[in-house]
Amino acid sequence: MLKLGESIRRVELKGVRRWMSSVVMSFGDGHLGALGLPTSTTGHGGDAYEPTPVPGLPSDVTTVSAGHYHSLALTSQAQLWAWGRNNEAQLGRGLQAPRDSWNEAERVQGLDKVNVRAAFASGVISAAIGDDGSLWVWGKSKRGQLGLGEGIIEAVVPSRIEALAGEKIAKVSFGWGHALALTEDGKLFGWGYSADARLGKAGGSFETSPLDSGANASENNGQLSSSALETAEKLVLEGMEKEKSMPIVWDPCLVEELHGVEVVDIACGLDHSLVLCRNGTLLSCGSNVYGQLGRVKQELGMLPVDITAVPVSIASGLGHSLAICRVASSDSDTIGDATSIVSWGWNQSSQLGRTGPENVPLVVEGLAEEIPVSVSGGRVHSIVLTSKGEVWVWGCGKNGRLGLGSSFDETEPILLDSLEGCEVLQVVSGFDHNLVLIAE
Repeated sequence: MLKLGESIRRVELKGVRRWMSSVVMSFGDGHLGALGLPTSTTGHGGDAYEPTPVPGLPSDVTTVSAGHYHSLALTSQAQLWAWGRNNEAQLGRGLQAPRDSWNEAERVQGLDKVNVRAAFASGVISAAIGDDGSLWVWGKSKRGQLGLGEGIIEAVVPSRIEALAGEKIAKVSFGWGHALALTEDGKLFGWGYSADARLGKAGGSFETSPLDSGANASENNGQLSSSALETAEKLVLEGMEKEKSMPIVWDPCLVEELHGVEVVDIACGLDHSLVLCRNGTLLSCGSNVYGQLGRVKQELGMLPVDITAVPVSIASGLGHSLAICRVASSDSDTIGDATSIVSWGWNQSSQLGRTGPENVPLVVEGLAEEIPVSVSGGRVHSIVLTSKGEVWVWGCGKNGRLGLGSSFDETEPILLDSLEGCEVLQVVSGFDHNLVLIAE
């Protein structure tokens, strides 16, 4: 994974440290302004079918982050910028911002006294981590995703999560209604919507969601049949309203079953969670309606993924899971230093980038010759940055979300050749859009 400080190189000139300039590019679905592009560029539909520079940003952006329908960019001066959907005030510019201004990048208000070092987002809230490890959130969530205390569902301006005041937060990941936070010393906290044990034991007693996550929807040796897929999608749609009465954890709580275990990475899908431990164990919990937990055991709780490779970092789309793993070489059964992308879960639009059983973690063979640096998952597409600085995409191409100039799906990884010759520093995906950070 790219880390803050690694994403923009610094140049020493006569003893003065300077940041190399950078450009943020975006592509995909832009109907809610998540691309940050003017309609004069995208046209009436708001989509961009190829990577396009986002105007109005400072030239020293160091990292980018994508929520479901909005985007964040952090500069070397610790300034945070935002654009996209603002129904819940997740842009940090209040609720009165005109709808036709959402696609314009503006600086987040209310963080002047916070030296922001990282930023993250969900569909309805945004979050910033200060250099002191403090965690700040803003937006609106009826499911307790703000973590600001019982009954608090809205924060129009950035507000510190006081329940974590004694911790140094390193990373946050958000699902549809739940959140996980990883501390610098490897502890894990969870809060928000806790059905299906998507927060582990932080959610208290385990309760099953109306989405029937414990049901094994996989048939035909792991492949979802058309009838099973229709059933799964119906469960998702029907369950959303029923879930309103399900359990909520309003304040961040320590995930009890990981006491004494050091966590090194986290990733939340829409309603499932992945947790990577220092010892190489990968755990999953939450909904398994698409096989996104990657394990035979269907019990609720945080349990090991059935994976033979050794995970190095993890990511998640809406209903599919991704991991960069150390794998055995083709001529040996011994795990070495070679890395590959492993995927499992929902595959309706080929977002796994491979064939074979969907509920079993398997290597994406189309990237066998590449060394992945980072991976990110959208609603039904995936994107990877390699050690060569190349960007590979696969899955659903609707609205140009693969950046290939068309709406065609890609069943296997394909090189995003329009970025050849660029020094790509970071790639991330929202639900249906993508951000690319490039050194100028």
